[in-house]
Amino acid sequence: MLSKTLVWLVIALVLFTVFKQFDKPPPPENTIAYSQFMEDAKNGKIKDVLVHGRNLAVTPVEGKKYQVASPGDMWMVGDLMKYNVQVSGKPDEETNMLISALTYLGPTLLIIGFWFYMMRQMQGGGKGGAFSFGKSRARLIDENNNAINFNDVAGCDEAKEEVQELVDFLRDPQKFQKLGGRIPRGVLLIGPPGTGKTLLARAIAGEAKVPFFSISGSDFVEMFVGVGAARVRDMFEQAKKHSPCIVFIDEIDAVGRHRGAGMGGGNDEREQTLNQMLVEMDGFEANSGVIVIAATNRSDVLDKALLRPGRFDRQVYVGLPDIRGREHILKVHLRKVPISNDVDASIIARGTPGFSGADLANLINEAALFAARRNKRIVEMKDFEDAKDKIFMGPERKSAVMREEERRNTAYHESGHAVVAKLLPHADPVHKVSIMPRGMALGITWQLPEHDRVNLYRDKMLEEIAILFGGRVAEEVFLDSMSTGASNDFERATKIARDMVTRYGMSDVLGTMVYVDTEQESMFGKVASKSVSEATQQKVDAEIRRLLDQEYQRARDLLENNRDKVEAMAKALLEWETIDADQVNDIMAGNAPRSPKNDSSDGSSAAGGDNDGYSEIKPATTAQPAEAR
Repeated sequence: MLSKTLVWLVIALVLFTVFKQFDKPPPPENTIAYSQFMEDAKNGKIKDVLVHGRNLAVTPVEGKKYQVASPGDMWMVGDLMKYNVQVSGKPDEETNMLISALTYLGPTLLIIGFWFYMMRQMQGGGKGGAFSFGKSRARLIDENNNAINFNDVAGCDEAKEEVQELVDFLRDPQKFQKLGGRIPRGVLLIGPPGTGKTLLARAIAGEAKVPFFSISGSDFVEMFVGVGAARVRDMFEQAKKHSPCIVFIDEIDAVGRHRGAGMGGGNDEREQTLNQMLVEMDGFEANSGVIVIAATNRSDVLDKALLRPGRFDRQVYVGLPDIRGREHILKVHLRKVPISNDVDASIIARGTPGFSGADLANLINEAALFAARRNKRIVEMKDFEDAKDKIFMGPERKSAVMREEERRNTAYHESGHAVVAKLLPHADPVHKVSIMPRGMALGITWQLPEHDRVNLYRDKMLEEIAILFGGRVAEEVFLDSMSTGASNDFERATKIARDMVTRYGMSDVLGTMVYVDTEQESMFGKVASKSVSEATQQKVDAEIRRLLDQEYQRARDLLENNRDKVEAMAKALLEWETIDADQVNDIMAGNAPRSPKNDSSDGSSAAGGDNDGYSEIKPATTAQPAEAR
């Protein structure tokens, strides 16, 4: 910081002196030419002269004083004395001498300062000055400043049990060493983004009361070969000085990818860094007391030498939390938010399958922002409901202008989805139906799953195809028209049917065989190789077509046999724009739907958008993108 300030001061001073030279004051008004001055002196009209550099302050015998700029006449003083003019002199100020010196030395100082500054920038500006190029950038959190422990980590009980032994090792290593056990070298945390891998690593250090070094994999990579390896060496040197301690490397796949896949060969900077890391973790020198914890969501690209025992002895999977884990995570985050008595973490957890810990934290933050916009003192369940709607579908587009024909088409489309979903035995319960534009969707039918999905079942997948076709069928049956609103429905339905036939062996015609072209990764990306013949591909296409036609007809039969329910639901949507589960149940029971509640929160939680509807543990939705409508 001091060197950077010094550089800028030198630059400012040089610029000041340069501009100062061009910033000469204008000549005074009472000046005369030098030749006229000498003529007056010859004629006896000058009393005395004060010489100041090349400036002459002249006192005439008669009249006011004036100034003359001398051209550097070396005989001037002798001529003035010959004409009986009193001559006196005044030396230049020291500041003028300093400015003159800086004028000549300034450019040199400027070049030196700029060169020094650029060298600092290239070297990362480390604390070690010009010799900090290979210094580690790991950030140290000592045991006294780390307040995170296992109580702050929820939703990953199995992972905490796996790493609990690390805490015991660090607290009492003699307990294990006397039986011949050794402390693990490394632990690799694997899991999707946002599941709490970094938080878990910091909690291990907090529980064990040991120093915690934190660094990202990208901090090792530089444009110069060998810099990353030097930083790895320096990081382990620092860690050994604070032993026992934990070194946490986030996103280790930045430096731990398969060797030999790059264009640089053994001289590649990333490979040099990885080689040094392999040696430090399990090489000739034992780093006792230093545990390396790394996190990644791409374990498939890591080098095999990095994953072998002796380096990363344990691989702990930190997955997405289940419904009970989501409830515990919500309770941890809700401690920081003033909430109403109607907020139930178990209901929110039920409506957020597939959410990670980061997603749940974002949900609570969005709910708090909604409450603040409404000038509330506490966060209510309605705020959580609106926050989920915004996260899943985007904000309401209340300013969107829809023609009555478009609203009517959307109402029948969504009614078709909802009625088919209510009539099928294995479908998730319908939670909400809306034709209010949100984000990219003009309307949505929300289904709230009763539990997390673990396996996919043939009957349920076929019903999902029928539900997706319900929107288009309703348009054909009740409006005698077709719109582009079903394009996304068709894409998802086709993907479900294709995976059933080609991946999951759920076709009676083609049997239990995989009919998917294989893919292999190379240095140029994924390369597909065809493993299915043309004749077989025709059978696959025919079977997919059969499944789609079968479920399309099932949806048509259900809607034609329940025309009154579709008409009643469409009418309710056109009147209220959004109907909840109770109103849907009234319509399906043949009763008039009850009036909507003033508070849109009914104590339940909405389930949100799953793009493919089945391939992950997420809730299903039939939201239509705006561009498809």
